[in-house]
Amino acid sequence: MDANTVVITGGTRGIGRAVAAEFAEVGAQVVICGREQARVDTTVEELNTDHENVSGLAVDVRDESALQRLFEHAVERGDSVETVVANAAINHGEPGEMPLDSESYEQFDETLSTNVRGVFSTLKEAVPHLADDGRMLVPSGSVARKAKEGMGAYAVSKAAAEAVARGFSVDIEQPVCVVDPGLVATDLTGIQKARDAADIAPMYLWVATEATPEEVDGEVVDLRTWKQSTR
Repeated sequence: MDANTVVITGGTRGIGRAVAAEFAEVGAQVVICGREQARVDTTVEELNTDHENVSGLAVDVRDESALQRLFEHAVERGDSVETVVANAAINHGEPGEMPLDSESYEQFDETLSTNVRGVFSTLKEAVPHLADDGRMLVPSGSVARKAKEGMGAYAVSKAAAEAVARGFSVDIEQPVCVVDPGLVATDLTGIQKARDAADIAPMYLWVATEATPEEVDGEVVDLRTWKQSTR
């Protein structure tokens, strides 16, 4: 993958960082972003311990101008972008303890602004730079499709983000896929007894590079799909 350029939003922690490490390991040019420059710099330094193919910028995905700069930086690393992982997301509160009727307007707006508009903006700004055989991945979870108690605005935002992905999948030539890795132990989920992010990172690599377009375009790829296809 030496010629491939991969852009991962929310790449300084959790799933995003693990996916960045996975792509870096196979030789891709990896560009990450996060809101805090210090955390971005630290993550880039750590990921480049064994490689020199990771770079990053401080970007808030709610800011389309910042996203434009991110993709301009990415194409400076390569002629085009082969993979986009629109991973940046936020969550207020503890999963299962966020009843929607108690959600504040401020938290609801902020969650949807980041998790929905941020996905929309990321994909929209990526399209002009996306390779003809490129792919865009939108992480999600079962809360987007099945109501679970106390998941608040986060569940609403994931359902909407999936709708954004499906819309792009029919409006552009390149595949756009929803990736559902199941329960993963991250700061965002607050779940400790779950899969390690590093264990599911190869799933993202498979969706981006090995799966056929028909398998992923406009689809939700979950753990079962991945495991059955890679046996």
